[in-house]
This record gives sequence, structure tokens and C-alpha cells, in this order.
Amino acid sequence: MLAIRLPPAIEKRLARLAKRTGRTKTYYAREAILKHLEDLGMQFSRYRLAAAPIALLFDGELYSNFRSRLEKEWDRYFGGRW
Repeated sequence: MLAIRLPPAIEKRLARLAKRTGRTKTYYAREAILKHLEDLGMQFSRYRLAAAPIALLFDGELYSNFRSRLEKEWDRYFGGRW
């Protein structure tokens, strides 16, 4: 269960969209959140690939230690394995 407060202008846009399409506001909110999480995951994956060569010397740690820290941060922010 999630409750969010939207600015009135966004709430109106969402309500109009839902009414025109016959779908619920919840449907569109859920779809937007899922899409955004997917986009964040892709951005994070690109960052991970770009950071891999640098990670060999990141704070004197081996890459495996860096990756472990990165995965823990991912889990903390996004609640799931990458």
C-alpha cells in the first residue's frame, strides 16, 4: 500500500487521463513508478559498467569488494538484487 500526495495540477492531469482512457489513476501511477524504476536500474547498470575499471583501485579495494558495496547500496535504495 502506498499513498502519495500530488500537486493539484498533476492530480487534475492524472484524473483527466484516467477518465478519458477508462483506466484508474492507480494504474497510471503504478505504471509511471515501474517505468521510472526500470530507467533507474538501467542508469545504475551503465554506471556500474563504467565504474568497473576504476573500481580496481577504488579506495584501495579490489573490484569484488567494490561490487559488494555497490550491491549493498542498491539493495538499500531500491530493495532488490540487480
